[in-house]
Amino acid sequence: MGVTQDQVGSLLWMMLGMSTTHHHTTVTAGQANGNEREHCNPFTKKLNQEKIMSQADKMKQGQFNNPETPGYVGFANLPNQVHRKSVKKGFEFTLMVVGESGLGKSTLINSLFLTDLYPERVIPGAAEKIERTVQIEASTVEIEERGVKLRLTVVDTPGYGDAINSQDCFSTIISYIDDQFERYLHDESGLNRRHIVDNRVHCCFYFISPLGHGMKPLDVQFMKAIHNKVNVVPVIAKADTLTLKERERLKRRILDEIDEHGIKIYHLPDAESDEDEDFKEQTRILKASIPFAVVGSNQQIEAKGKKVRGRLYPWGVVEVENPEHNDFLKLRIMLITHMQDLQEVTQDLHYENFRSDRLKRGGRLSSHGYVLPLSPAKGPEPEEMDKDMILQEKEAELRRMQEMIAKMQAQMQKQGDGEEGGPHA
Repeated sequence: MGVTQDQVGSLLWMMLGMSTTHHHTTVTAGQANGNEREHCNPFTKKLNQEKIMSQADKMKQGQFNNPETPGYVGFANLPNQVHRKSVKKGFEFTLMVVGESGLGKSTLINSLFLTDLYPERVIPGAAEKIERTVQIEASTVEIEERGVKLRLTVVDTPGYGDAINSQDCFSTIISYIDDQFERYLHDESGLNRRHIVDNRVHCCFYFISPLGHGMKPLDVQFMKAIHNKVNVVPVIAKADTLTLKERERLKRRILDEIDEHGIKIYHLPDAESDEDEDFKEQTRILKASIPFAVVGSNQQIEAKGKKVRGRLYPWGVVEVENPEHNDFLKLRIMLITHMQDLQEVTQDLHYENFRSDRLKRGGRLSSHGYVLPLSPAKGPEPEEMDKDMILQEKEAELRRMQEMIAKMQAQMQKQGDGEEGGPHA
């Protein structure tokens, strides 16, 4: 059988295409498109098109897919990034409880966070309280719930209001609040500000006795002394000693006295117009419940066929988490849902007021603009001045060394350029 000339040409063309395809299997799509000789080869062109299509399929199946509608950029996911970072970093919150002994402060805190912050507390007797001064006890506990970590610090003030003369019993508390502001200002003004522990008091539960006809003079003086330094939330302790009418009457009396003496308590922010109706109603109920009349208990009692935390009396059971019995659940919801707002008010209002007043009275700036705070009661000690001078000298020496290194690098680069240019010249 004879072979025509056309068949011989087709066979040679197929052999040439196979050899070219085998030789250029590692050529990228851009190189193949730029090479005119390969562009003329139909087998190579088909192979490159298959590679491009396979890469596009991989991109669609991999991490470069875009399931959203056309025109979607992706910055709507920024809140998710902030959420992941916040959860990974955790949260910090400092709560201070102030009130006379025996009002159930420790029991309420343990009930709020379902933990035991005072496992080894010893209650002193009446004789020991005569000469006892106000103390500051800070307890820190790490709480984790559904992967979210909270570093909770509870500051208790045992001895408040126990002395015969309680005129200066709250000076220790005010000093503690100012010291935490001072420490945060010092850490914020330092060189390493990456890991600053925030121990500022974000909220203060002030416990009011239910046995009086309103607030005592000590209550008024203390709240007026701290209302510009911390968020004050008034709490009526042991509300199970009051009837419903007595409780409402005491609440109105306390609010009238707060307005009369110009005391600034923490006011919940208004709900935004775009919030749902349930949240708006919840905010309205929480605002109407101030001051919160609460009952605390860590005992499990069986009531109506189920175990609840409460107090058992001859006439019945007071359930801690029943909103019809007391405002414990409302207080916890207020604290949890507005915890971020409490921190923001502390940062933007109370801390900024302290910082501006602090700088007016004695702050100064270093060579880099950092704030070097001074003691509010006295001027800088010689030792502190020497440390500041040494630090400034080291900073100046470090800048001079950096300038010298930059000059040496520039000279070496010029010399290298001259040596390279010599042979060519």
